[in-house]
Amino acid sequence: MAYHQSAIKRIRQTETRTIHNRYYSKTMRNAIRKFRSLTDKKEAAAQLPKLYTMIDKLAKRGMIHKNKAGNLKSGITKFASNLA
Repeated sequence: MAYHQSAIKRIRQTETRTIHNRYYSKTMRNAIRKFRSLTDKKEAAAQLPKLYTMIDKLAKRGMIHKNKAGNLKSGITKFASNLA
C-alpha cells in the first residue's frame, strides 16, 4: 500500500482518469457499432462527421493511437460509401 501522500494522490488521480477514459472509449466503440448497423446512406452520411470528431478527440487526448484513429475513420468511410 502506498505510504507517501503524493503516491496516494497519484492513485486517486489514476482511478479518476481511468474511469473517464474508459467511458469515452466505450462511447466511441458503441457509436461505431451503431453506425455499422445502419442501412440508409443519407443517415450514414449525416452521422459520419460526428463520428470523425469523436475519434479525432480520442486520438488527440491519447486514449487511442493516431494510427488506430486513421484506421477506424478509413473503415467507417468505406462502409458508408458501400451502402446502397
